[in-house]
Amino acid sequence: MFEEGLAELHTHLGGSVAADILWSLAHEQGIALPTRDYWEFERLVTVSDPRGVPDLDSLDQIYHLTELIQSSPLAVERSVHAAIGGAYRSQRITTLELRFNPMKRNRGGERDLDHIILAAIRGLDLASLEYSQVRAGLILMMDRTFTADQNMVIIEKAIKYMPRGVVGVDIAGPRPHGARYDYTQIREHVELAREAGLGVTIHVGEEGGEHGVQEIGEVVESLRPDRVGHGILAARDPGLMEAIRQADITLEICPTSNLLTKALSSEDDVRKTFRTFVEHGVPFTIATDGPEMMRTHLRDEFELLVRIGALDESELRLANERGHDASFVARRAHAAA
Repeated sequence: MFEEGLAELHTHLGGSVAADILWSLAHEQGIALPTRDYWEFERLVTVSDPRGVPDLDSLDQIYHLTELIQSSPLAVERSVHAAIGGAYRSQRITTLELRFNPMKRNRGGERDLDHIILAAIRGLDLASLEYSQVRAGLILMMDRTFTADQNMVIIEKAIKYMPRGVVGVDIAGPRPHGARYDYTQIREHVELAREAGLGVTIHVGEEGGEHGVQEIGEVVESLRPDRVGHGILAARDPGLMEAIRQADITLEICPTSNLLTKALSSEDDVRKTFRTFVEHGVPFTIATDGPEMMRTHLRDEFELLVRIGALDESELRLANERGHDASFVARRAHAAA
């Protein structure tokens, strides 16, 4: 469908590494796995049921295992290197941003946080040498279950390692007690990141019904991010879509992931969501959320959207071009030029 390079801006490191690599990493580190059978392990680190998972909490359980395996400098370096190389070889992705939470990979403080981040940077550097066609960057993630101080440490580390390939910050993770999350509590964190020159993307509007819609409004007004991870619930509110368009915020939409987590109930729901965004001029780009974990790839996402009538090829091409342009990697390159 596309001869030119693709852009993927929303993919988690825990979902971007093939099961066989995770299997080897676990054994190299002496991690006690819940199974001794590789094929059972593959089912544990992917959304193996085509019907998806019951909810996002179930997906978090899968991430918990992949994050455990990636909880060492060796594992993080090899994971970043494998994710970037695999993206280019498999999909010809030439703009890629990988996001991960370093505090979920230092075994509760047992590993030094700087060593984890530097390992990711080494993986980035090695992949850049091997695949010079790829512009890649790292996004460090805060977490909704963390304290304000914990999240501030992540912001400080992101700023510290900006010259080495960290291009942005994000927040995700389960909501404490499943309640509505107060995004205003990270306003200071986001402002510090933005003032330092980091890109800001925020996970919001993936689920939560009307509370999720309200959260998007709060994020747009209080945090003013460059991009929003998912944001699909905005399709329910014309005023909110107008605010997103006016603020020039790009949504990072992951169709297959949204189907597998039941955030979107059906392919028809996917089609309606995309058509609504197109009709209201809401900027978006397409991503996988984690190609290995979701058992999909970026070109599969494109084919799905064309097949169900969500987008035509010209609209897909525009979304891919927007991915290159909206990337924090591109902004960093422009600033350096």
